[in-house]
Amino acid sequence: MNDVDSYRFPSDFFWGAATAAYQIEGAAGEDGRRPSVWDTFCRIPGKVFSEHDGSVACDHYHLFPQDIELMKSLDIRHYRLSIAWPRVIPDGDGSVNRKGLDFYDRLIDALLDAGITPYVTLYHWDLPQALEDKGGWRSRRTALAFDRYARTVVQRLGSRVKNWFTVNEIVCFTKLAYELGVHAPGVKEPPKIVNQIVHHALLAHGLAVRAVREFAQPGSLVGLVANPSVGVPAIERPDHIAASRLFWDRENAQCLAPVFLKAYPDWWLAEQGPDAPITEPGDLDIIASPTDFLGLNIYSGTFVQPREDSEGYTPLPLSAQYPKADLAWLNVMPQALYWGIRHAVEAYGVESVYVTENGAAYADRLLPDDTILDLDRREYLRNYLIQVQRAVAEGFPVKGYFAWSLMDNFEWAEGYSKRFGIVYTDFLTQRRIPKLSARWYSEVIRQNRVV
Repeated sequence: MNDVDSYRFPSDFFWGAATAAYQIEGAAGEDGRRPSVWDTFCRIPGKVFSEHDGSVACDHYHLFPQDIELMKSLDIRHYRLSIAWPRVIPDGDGSVNRKGLDFYDRLIDALLDAGITPYVTLYHWDLPQALEDKGGWRSRRTALAFDRYARTVVQRLGSRVKNWFTVNEIVCFTKLAYELGVHAPGVKEPPKIVNQIVHHALLAHGLAVRAVREFAQPGSLVGLVANPSVGVPAIERPDHIAASRLFWDRENAQCLAPVFLKAYPDWWLAEQGPDAPITEPGDLDIIASPTDFLGLNIYSGTFVQPREDSEGYTPLPLSAQYPKADLAWLNVMPQALYWGIRHAVEAYGVESVYVTENGAAYADRLLPDDTILDLDRREYLRNYLIQVQRAVAEGFPVKGYFAWSLMDNFEWAEGYSKRFGIVYTDFLTQRRIPKLSARWYSEVIRQNRVV
């Protein structure tokens, strides 16, 4: 078999691109939308780069028709988007905003008319500020409000949307937000409260799964999107592989074991002691509601090797010259994508995997001839896709891949200073300019192989 054949994907493998509502929509005060925790967080001095915010972002709220045409021109026929909770139910648990739902009606209809399949994420971090004022994810009330919101959205869009993601990256909107304080709402709570917050987020996921089962059209699919910590064996031999699996099991136990194993691990509960979350009867049954796939957002990983003690592994430090993208945390480690897929399948018996986010930020430069030669991003994506293809070739059930992101956008605490898009966004003029990586990715899609 030659290299061209070895990099080919199955005929039913799908290729897409992903975005999130707060990062691209803008129109933060239009048509009944009220503030989210990110609108508030962006106004706190020092929290977001240069106090940037998502009030305009990519103005996708008004420009979505041209963004759909852009996807068509790049052969992107699968699109992962998110719904803005504060646009649909502005107070979180109050009245439904008809104009908000009308926008998503127009968006979904336009995607379908263009031959693009929508994959809808119900929650990508934009909690209504009104709910945060009542306790936010600290309160079980928020999970119950999310249940109502999910049912509202699925009832409205479920006759046309067949693919659903419940919540995106629990770690980010719980631990980064309520423990480390680097994401909205930007507070630092003690471990017991943080553990309860994670439990409420897991409960919200399970309730959303049930909403899809009840209200979406028959045959609809639903799953969680996780951003697991991935251990990569420093040497691919049995003892290092076993160490990388131990790393996976330990690092991801709190957010994934309840979903797939219907329990918090005994060792984790023992470690937490009095800080363990309070669970009500039936909670774990809801959290473990059967799903159809696991979405994996993987950008980097951690090399590990075995250690002769109860821990069983040692994370390895990276040298100063180890390759990085344009973010301190984004170490270029393509093998993490293969091992993330493999660990998920072997640890939990996951029967279907989607790579829901993968990409890199680089300091793109717009040249005088209106081109962006982002060869660094192209090489990043190419090397990661080779690892996806390896997983597929070895029989792991990877069904599709979404590049992050379709376009440069509001990159959370980094504001507009970091660019992840395969399409360049001029935030002053709202011009969209496909980068070299976009043209390359279009050819990958066209040939259904890594080129």
